[in-house]
Amino acid sequence: MSRIVVVGNGLAAHRLTSRLAALGHDGPVTVLGAEPGPAYQRTLLGSVLDGSLPPGALTLPPHPEGVRVRTGVRVTAVDRPNRAVRCADGTSHDYDALVLATGARSSGDVHTLADCARPVRGRVAVIGGGVLGVETATALRRLGHRVVLAHAGPYPMHRHLDEVAGQLLAARLEQEGIELRLGAYVPPSGSLGADALGADTVLRCTGTAPDTVLAREAGLAVRQGVVVDERLRTSDPAVYAIGACTGPSDLTGTMGQAETLAVLLTGGEAHWLPAARIVRPRVPGLDLACVSAPPPGPAESTPTGHAPAAGPDEVVTFSDPARGRYARIEVRDGRVAGAVLVGLPEGIAAVGQLCAEARPVPGDRLALLLGGRHEGSGDDPAAMADDAVLCHCNNVSKGAVVHAWQNGARDVGAVAAATRATTGCGGCADAVRAVCAALRVPEGVG
Repeated sequence: MSRIVVVGNGLAAHRLTSRLAALGHDGPVTVLGAEPGPAYQRTLLGSVLDGSLPPGALTLPPHPEGVRVRTGVRVTAVDRPNRAVRCADGTSHDYDALVLATGARSSGDVHTLADCARPVRGRVAVIGGGVLGVETATALRRLGHRVVLAHAGPYPMHRHLDEVAGQLLAARLEQEGIELRLGAYVPPSGSLGADALGADTVLRCTGTAPDTVLAREAGLAVRQGVVVDERLRTSDPAVYAIGACTGPSDLTGTMGQAETLAVLLTGGEAHWLPAARIVRPRVPGLDLACVSAPPPGPAESTPTGHAPAAGPDEVVTFSDPARGRYARIEVRDGRVAGAVLVGLPEGIAAVGQLCAEARPVPGDRLALLLGGRHEGSGDDPAAMADDAVLCHCNNVSKGAVVHAWQNGARDVGAVAAATRATTGCGGCADAVRAVCAALRVPEGVG
């Protein structure tokens, strides 16, 4: 029986063990997590911070029966010659296959569930205006705090947005009552004195980076993240890596890696290829997304391990500043290469889908952005087959949503409680809402 050891107890590890069980793996599986509590959905920390969700709501279901889970355990070394991992508590765990799911490291103050439980008082200064900084600032503002957001760039999320989109985001934050200090010098430590910002509490949201420390110390190949091939193997064929430790990733990419690896570790055949990535701040009412297509293919001569992308053949722009709407879409070979969209929820869904599925951009660009039907657009969620997956974060099918409805879950919140749909990235909320609305009609429920 193959002994699998997983280092990390986040979403990637949780999905991996769930899929291993579903595919019939009968060997021992051990999960080693550094945090003391059970696995939880880290992407929803902002909802705990603003009080809209209790901490317990983020807890993921238990790992499958038979999986040995040890929490509060820090792995200190990988003994590759003897195929064992060593832990700070003196224990050792032998493996036939080792999976690194160590996630990302942060020097900031809002990275774990414990961070969100710390008291925040008075006027709050949030240092760093990236995705996490924007989510944290808006969450605290919703909670009623006076908030100042200090960011070294010319506008929030400047590494993801162009100037027009960045200025629209800045205007939206100011409308919410958040004071912006843009172009502010942020020392290397990532903090500014509370006095300098007139704050009672200072929270650093200075970004994350793939956690490659364990891999690097084990002598594995590391670039931007742990280097893996199409079978998710590192430079040691007995060691695999998935999730944020392999480089920037969204939930769809992480889930795809975990599912691919589960197939491989149970004797199946599968290949993982980088997917389109969508960066979208989890802020209620903020329709903003940055979409990027995957690299075109491998090339060992480049630092990231992929061939450099060619420039766009066409750039489509749409601007409606009076209504806070804007889009810039780069098209290459007739397909979406990258996009920034603000205030266009239908456009975000359509462009994201086109990019994820590498389908041609339709000729009617305006209809694409404003929600008009176009050739190749996805089906109405209510008309999908029961086995179609609506919530990719938690692998919830349309049939599961219908079943929950038939058993009394008559709104999105109740469906979420019954199935965990919408409790991941939240991107499926509109689809779940559409299914619920369609189910109401035959019953005449208002």
